[in-house]
Order: sequence, then structure tokens, then C-alpha cells
Amino acid sequence: MGHYAFGCQQGMDHAAAAASLSGALPLPSAQGAAASYCVDPSAVPPSVAEAESARRHQEEENAAIRLVHLLVTCAHAIQAGDYEAAAGNLAEARSALATTVSTVAGIGRVTSHFTAALAQRLFPASPSHHSVASSSADHAADLYRQFYDAGPYLKFAHFTANQAILEAFEGCDRVHVVDLDIMQGVQWPALIQTLSLRPGGPPDLRITGVGRPPAADGSRYDLNEVGVRLAEFARAVNVPFSFRGVPCDTLDALQPWMLQLFPGEALAVNSVCRLHRLLVDPDAASTSLPSPIDAVLGWIAAMQPRVFTVVEQEADHNKPALVERFTNALYYYGTVFDSMEAMSAHTTGGLGAEAYLQREIFDIVCGEGSARVERHEPLSLWHARLRRAGLAQTPLGSSAVRQAVTLLRAFSGAGYGVQEREGCLTLAWHDRPLFTASAWHAARTVPADTGIVDERVDSQNCSSESSGHQHQAALAGVAMQ
Repeated sequence: MGHYAFGCQQGMDHAAAAASLSGALPLPSAQGAAASYCVDPSAVPPSVAEAESARRHQEEENAAIRLVHLLVTCAHAIQAGDYEAAAGNLAEARSALATTVSTVAGIGRVTSHFTAALAQRLFPASPSHHSVASSSADHAADLYRQFYDAGPYLKFAHFTANQAILEAFEGCDRVHVVDLDIMQGVQWPALIQTLSLRPGGPPDLRITGVGRPPAADGSRYDLNEVGVRLAEFARAVNVPFSFRGVPCDTLDALQPWMLQLFPGEALAVNSVCRLHRLLVDPDAASTSLPSPIDAVLGWIAAMQPRVFTVVEQEADHNKPALVERFTNALYYYGTVFDSMEAMSAHTTGGLGAEAYLQREIFDIVCGEGSARVERHEPLSLWHARLRRAGLAQTPLGSSAVRQAVTLLRAFSGAGYGVQEREGCLTLAWHDRPLFTASAWHAARTVPADTGIVDERVDSQNCSSESSGHQHQAALAGVAMQ
């Protein structure tokens, strides 16, 4: 998949539209290499076929830039309440997608989803095959699994979090993992197998999984079945194991007593792409005291976990204004789709993964106020929020970087990389951040306004001796499966 810079285009009517996205969106390339189309006077004159190919590609790129301009203009019109103008922009965008911009790959593919989202927002009562209204738990679980299979995104999240948990559990005989969104439990076999190889034998492992309550729609998804599968795996590798499912629709309805913490256990709390759903509009945060995210982070810090692993999308979609939210999302998901296309020959689950992302796009574009749940924010805001809650950062060091790089080698896309940023690890595509993982622990000194006791009592049954990192390769091996 090629990456194109709009800045080298000369005399283009719609370059300002592309500039409004704060960067270039990916476009398809016949050569699969970067191109800028800046004229080099010393270059050998192209052949007729090459010139024709360049002309066609230039036309496609111009059409794509105009399409982006139409979509951003449509979002502006919706924000201003000019729905007649918005409908006209939308009609032009749909026409471009039908006639001049291919939706098979590149910018046409991602903008087709944003066009459908704008249509759903403008005409919510009209039937649409693009509608991504809430579906059954089975369907949501299937899309999640296909997104997991389509690339390294969730594998990176799970592996990096597991590495931090493994290191926090060194020397501990009884360990407890609280997963705030266990889904199908695919994160935990890797950790279980690695613990089974620990010198001196594995610890007693307990996992508490928070997940969807039983559905009335006949869905097959069952939180207890997740526990059964994990228990069977733990039995196969001789790890003492127990599981407890906690059905809960939203984390702000969860209370610490539901998790049944036991004295003497080393506690890890894990959240992968979940906490952002507790956020509210920035201009509404002061009216909700405490806000849902502050309340949840407060009781997590009060539980004194040895490690609290947090993975979130490295994006900025929690903006009250539609236009800013829309352009940020178009740029971010353009990068994600670009990386998925590059991996499509090496992975499965492409269509389901696309549908998984489409649901997020529709929520960001169509949802307003409390109706919107996909409220991704960048690392800097999470850092400040977690520290205010009484948590201190546990840096993810060079060992975690090496292991994450090992994981990415299983994916043949050379564009993926790992960035170290402020003690965190970020999965990037061609240096564009996608997902950031961080690790935290309860601070010994807690801000007075959190209501948390300003003293840490470590009663967890762990030795101070470190067993080292002999089994990181095993963790990586299972994570790649």
C-alpha cells in the first residue's frame, strides 16, 4: 500500500480540504511504493504508457481529494444546521464514489464508510444496508474475533499487557487478574501457559472476567463458557485455576465488592480499549461530579493493584464539535484501513474487521452527547487522568519493546513498528500511532481529593526475588497464535 503526500500537488482546487485533515490519507498505488508527483527536471521523459498511467492516477488522486473536501464540507454544514447544503454535499460524495473513486482500496474504501455514516446521521429514519445499530452479543463477539485475526492490533495490546502482568506477578504464589472486558478470553491462554513454565511451579491463578450479561435475544455468547474454555486450557498445562464471570453492561455500574478480592493475592487489573467508553464531552465533565471515569479509576486505585494495564486507541475523537471529531477520525481510520489492506494477504477476517471498525466510525459521526461511546483520547490526556486518580506509572522498558517487536515479525507488513513514548509502548503504522499500552500501580502518596487512603499496605503474598524473564519467548509464541 502506498502513502501519498498531497503537499506536492500544484495548482489543485481542493488541496485545502486535504490539509484540513492534518496529514495525508492513504491512496492506492500500482507500484506499492511512496510517490509525491513532484516534477524532477533531470528525470528521463516517461514512455507513453507511463505517462498515461500517471495521468490516470493523477485524476484518481484529484477525485479522492475532492471527495474528502465534500465530506468535510458536509460535516461543516451539519454542524451549522444547514441540512439542505449537507444533503447536496452528500449527494455529490455518493456520486463520486459511484463513478470516479474506487471503493476497493485506499481512500475510497475508508471514505465510503464515512459517507454512509453521514447519510445515516442526515436520514436516520431511512432504511440503509450500512446501518450498524446494536446487534446481538454473538455478532459483536464474531466481529471482535475477526478484528483480532486481521492484524496485530489486539494481539499487541494483549501481549504487552500480559508482559507487564507477568513481571508484576514474579515471586507471587497466589495471583488474581480482573479483566474489565474479557470478551472471548483470547488474551489469557498466553499468560496461563507462560505461568505454567515458571521455575518452582505455577501460582494459583484466579481470573475475574467482566462481560455482557445473558442476552434475551437467544445469543450463544455466554460469559461462563469463556471461563470453561480457560479452565480447560489451564488444566491442560497444569495451572491451578478458577474463574468467575461478572455480568455488567457498563463499567460505571461495577462496584469493587462484585470482584471478591481475597487477602494475600497479587492483584492485576486489565483494560483493553474499554476505559474511553466512560468519558463524557469535555465541556460536560465539570457538571458530572464525579465523572464515570474518575469514579472507576478511583476504586481501581483504592484496590491497590500491583499492576493496572491500560490499552487505548491513540486517537482524538472526544470532541464536542462534529467537524473536528470527523476530520480526526477520517485521518485515524484511514491509517488503520491502510495497514489492514497491507496485511490482507497474510491474515483472515478482513470483512468482519472492516465491519468492526465501521461500528466505531458510525458512533463517532452519528452519536452526540451521551449517545456517543467511542470517545478515544490521546496518551497525554490519559496520563494526566490516571495520575489524578492516585496511580503511578510503571514504565514498559526495553525488554517489553523487544518482545513486542518479536510479535510484529509474525506479520509480514514492514510498515508496523513499536514506539517508546513516555514509558509507554505504541503500535504504529509508518510512524503513525494507532494503539498505546501503559502500565500503572497504586501510588504510595495519593492526592487528597481522591478520597483514597494515603498509605499502601502491601499484604500480597509475593517474594521480593525476581525470577527474571526466561519465559517471554513462550508468551510471544502463544500470543501469535
